[in-house]
Amino acid sequence: MKTLFVSDLDGTMLTKEERISGYTAEHVNRLIDAGMCFTYATARSAASARRAVEGLRIVEPVVLYNGGLVYNFTTKEILRAVLFQGDVKGYVLSVLREHGILPFAYNAFGSDERIVWMEGSETAGMARFLNRRRGDFRLLPVQTESALLDGETFYFKCIGSREQIERVWNILKYDARIICIFHQETYQNDFWMEISPREATKANAVSLVKYKLGCDRVVCFGDSSNDSDMFDVCDEKYAVQNADGWLKEKATGVIGYCEEDGVAKWLEAHAKF
Repeated sequence: MKTLFVSDLDGTMLTKEERISGYTAEHVNRLIDAGMCFTYATARSAASARRAVEGLRIVEPVVLYNGGLVYNFTTKEILRAVLFQGDVKGYVLSVLREHGILPFAYNAFGSDERIVWMEGSETAGMARFLNRRRGDFRLLPVQTESALLDGETFYFKCIGSREQIERVWNILKYDARIICIFHQETYQNDFWMEISPREATKANAVSLVKYKLGCDRVVCFGDSSNDSDMFDVCDEKYAVQNADGWLKEKATGVIGYCEEDGVAKWLEAHAKF
């Protein structure tokens, strides 16, 4: 029985510094070197995820943008990319705009990726997001709202107050064409809403990786709402101690805190591969 182990990053494997610890890198690498099939599934982009797990020797395909992209860093192969189709992205932007929200739009221009936003419209949370990514070549401020949708859009990120974001979430969450995830940002008091095409889920992406690697079982780890659908398709699912209470109820079990290397310690004690 070949088992695939998959972990979320923020709030699950990463510390408050938005990095894996030296302990996690050392001990998970030891298991990978011994033959453990391990990867991660995150809302982060490729560049952001690689910085966060620097030192971890991942050789399997990774899941990015909550399932919008499955990418193999070793072979530089895109295994799956999900884009908004037809007028869906225009509709989403119009609803956001009606409620005073101008989002970050993640757009593909051929093989290039850009994070596009309307310059001058930044909320305090958006400004913090940009400040943490200074020097990122993907950042592209624009001057017009129409330019937000240039290229192939595959992901929207909205950052603001709970009241504002939750109001729009209560509208968009019922649209069968999209996935709309609302949650508090792990490291700040900001509230985020992440909007993707309906097919862009961690569940779909993890199932694809399982198939590509010829695995029989999947064991996953998570902490919040964007891990819920992944829990639904895994044979065993573990919530870290700091996870949302309702996710703990879905879990096979509850493990240690993210700040205390909960995932790495569980793998050391229980992983069979």
